[in-house]
Amino acid sequence: MKKIAIIGGGSWGTALAIVLARSSRPHRLALWAHSADVVELLRTKRVNEIYLPGFELPIEVDVTGALPEAIADAEIVLGVMPSAHARAVYRAMRPHLDSRAVFVSATKGLEPATHARISEVIADEIGCGLRLEPAKILDQNPPPRIAVLSGPSFALEVARGDPTAVVLASADASLAAELQEEFSGPTFRLYTNDDVIGTEIAGAVKNVIAIAAGACIGLGLGSNTTAALVTRGLAEMTRLAVALGGRRDTLAGLAGVGDLILTSTGALSRNRSVGIELGKGRELKEILGATRMVAEGVGSTAAALELARRTGVEMPITEQVHSVLAAGRATQDAIRELMERRLTQE
Repeated sequence: MKKIAIIGGGSWGTALAIVLARSSRPHRLALWAHSADVVELLRTKRVNEIYLPGFELPIEVDVTGALPEAIADAEIVLGVMPSAHARAVYRAMRPHLDSRAVFVSATKGLEPATHARISEVIADEIGCGLRLEPAKILDQNPPPRIAVLSGPSFALEVARGDPTAVVLASADASLAAELQEEFSGPTFRLYTNDDVIGTEIAGAVKNVIAIAAGACIGLGLGSNTTAALVTRGLAEMTRLAVALGGRRDTLAGLAGVGDLILTSTGALSRNRSVGIELGKGRELKEILGATRMVAEGVGSTAAALELARRTGVEMPITEQVHSVLAAGRATQDAIRELMERRLTQE
């Protein structure tokens, strides 16, 4: 029976702990949360009333606020922390990891400071730090085995047991197949691919497009506008992913168009909700200050735009979202500029 350490006690981390307790294979499960109040709630009430109220955490899930305790002897480390904190958390894990540990990133964002994908952050921080038995010490430790979990998956619906299909991407086909078997359950279906770049870029940039889609709703614009924006947003996501080495077909699947549709149109989307409030004229600082939830698109917009500039990719929607978030531009002005761009072929 393998131990899975779920690192992150927000809504998605809690939902994954719940769904993994229902998976086809038995596991030892540990859930680490950074905030002491979340740890206390999960230990005493077994419900994450802050991030995912209404769903009981199965009794077999051990809850801790101590990172070494969570990852002790863990064969699978499932990272569900916000992208802005990922590097610090993986760095803190490094002295305590078992040499058998493999890593699954369920964080949908880009590191704001470096613009790195989270699998790159894991490789940077863990690559030379795994604890090896003396007999196995080499001049250079082997690179960590990494996979990425993404796709259309609202935490509340996963915890509720709604049928959900997601993607597990890894360059290591045997690892992807192993994790597919470990994570799958009666309501949680996983498909595998080997396109880590495309999967991660899709997961990050779809949040940016969802902010723009929400702004259209907040402005009182109709379905025509949202449909056009989401479609052109998919084109932006695809251009960037392909320029960075991803595959076009990944963006046409669950990790791309599937997650984009969900995040841009679903009422449970945090990024869409931020966009709606921006469209209504509220200040970003006020919007973010009203919730403990993280809207990854806010931090990933500048990072995606910088990657686009490096690769010579045009991303007009992302540019306008950045102008609203970083410069306080009025959302109606941003939409108007998109409509007045030079006419071109699709």
